Amino acid sequence: MGDQAEIERWNRWHRCSLCEQQYHGVVRCALGWACWKMYLGRPETDLPRRGAMSVLGNGLSEADQDEDALAVREAELATRRRLGDDEHCILSVQSNLACSYYGLRRLEEAMVVRRDVYSIWLKHHGAEHLNTLLAANNYAFSLLSLQRYAEAKPLMRKTIRVARRVLGESNELTLRMRWNYARALNNDPDATLDDVREAVTTLQDAGRTARQVLGGANPTTVDIEGALQIAQTHLSARESQSAAGRS
Repeated sequence: MGDQAEIERWNRWHRCSLCEQQYHGVVRCALGWACWKMYLGRPETDLPRRGAMSVLGNGLSEADQDEDALAVREAELATRRRLGDDEHCILSVQSNLACSYYGLRRLEEAMVVRRDVYSIWLKHHGAEHLNTLLAANNYAFSLLSLQRYAEAKPLMRKTIRVARRVLGESNELTLRMRWNYARALNNDPDATLDDVREAVTTLQDAGRTARQVLGGANPTTVDIEGALQIAQTHLSARESQSAAGRS
């Protein structure tokens, strides 16, 4: 799997060769099973076989089959550790494992894993590495799920600045970071009126970019636009309260 041709062949399991966007939902799950069946007969020391476990776990997760995804990911992590895989692979599997914890509402476990993964990427590879940015966004997502807004907001402010500079405004990860940041602003019970206004303007801008770049059906666009509707409703209520207080 080292040469470019092999990498491109492997990418077919999770990314469309025409539009270059990742597969989602039941399509990705079906491809996960197809990939696993293709490589199942190889020895576990074979790299594509271990990669197929990852593809299957991700596919099951995409189809919300979280119990099955967790079992596959735990088996993959144990296999990779036993065979002495490199740190990059181990961290990737741990990140996937945290997704399964989250899907099963084991929120504290998911947060701890994501915090540790982010700390290792940051320490060993720096703030501008793509995987550090991914790990930061995953960690922030877990903080939000636990309503730890005071910790999520500074983390997002710091990493969004880096993502905009390194990845660009229209990159999907940058857009999802802005979505998480706006949610932290809007959902915080201690949010000021200015915080809610910032959440709305952030989501409006990110939503326009997402629709232009990713299309209206992309999950990132759907997430941003859904959050925008919630934030706009919140803003309207807060502004009405503010106006009533001044009268």
